Amino acid sequence: MKEGPAVSMQLSCGTLIVNTAGELLLCHVTGTAHWDIPKGLLDPGETPLQAARRELREEAGLELDAALFRDLGEFDYRRDKRLHLFHVAAGDGLCRLDQLHCSSFFPHHRTGAATPECDGFRWASRDEVRTLCWPRMAQRLLSLDW
Repeated sequence: MKEGPAVSMQLSCGTLIVNTAGELLLCHVTGTAHWDIPKGLLDPGETPLQAARRELREEAGLELDAALFRDLGEFDYRRDKRLHLFHVAAGDGLCRLDQLHCSSFFPHHRTGAATPECDGFRWASRDEVRTLCWPRMAQRLLSLDW
């Protein structure tokens, strides 16, 4: 019996930013009903921490010191993708969502216009993550202690 082609495994790196109330920072994914953590694919030559910090900067406008990131490790996510996650305790200084902004764009599927990947930000409790995020992401996030 012949096996199918090997699936190339991608690595997506992201950060769980948690405030003093134990809520998780989520970014609204433009054009969808879903929210997600700031994350994205590892670029060639990047470490997972560098990728997570870059994605946080691009998707939320946050530039945080590398020493604040606690490595949570790699996790199964999809058949073709794994997640490498980091945790940052935000403290009281990061509760103003109106200062966040997305500088990462994609071409709109109909118009081709540059469209931000994220168009909103919020803090979410564990119960809210269950309904706000895509089911697979919610399951992964809820399996972690944050």
